[in-house]
Amino acid sequence: MNIKQERLLFIIWAQSLVATLGSLFYSEVMGFVPCELCWFQRILMYPLIIIYGYAVVKKDIKLALPGAILSGIGIVVSVYHYLIQKLPSLSSVGESCGLVPCNVTYVNYFGFITIPFLALTAFTVIFVLHVIIILQQRSH
Repeated sequence: MNIKQERLLFIIWAQSLVATLGSLFYSEVMGFVPCELCWFQRILMYPLIIIYGYAVVKKDIKLALPGAILSGIGIVVSVYHYLIQKLPSLSSVGESCGLVPCNVTYVNYFGFITIPFLALTAFTVIFVLHVIIILQQRSH
């Protein structure tokens, strides 16, 4: 890996750390109880700290392939969760999500930034940067 790729790998790791700390802030400090889809997103995000941290230490993106898979699945879950919150036609689906309805919107910054949107952004950054590193390595 060249220095640029190592920096991108570190950014991926930092993104997973910030996303994890953000989710813990919302639940543990703000007292927002995670819904079922939030838990799935957490299950997909939290291991990324270890996966990408190990890849950063070893300087090898190939070790982080499970991270790309988890972040790709995370994108799908986050999009679905966001649509449940934002589309009236899907809102009723979120009511039967579990103890906490998945259509509950704890935060709504600027009218569109919700917790699933933040998770979607994090998963997308991780996935796209991972793909960029792989493409750069293949072109050399």
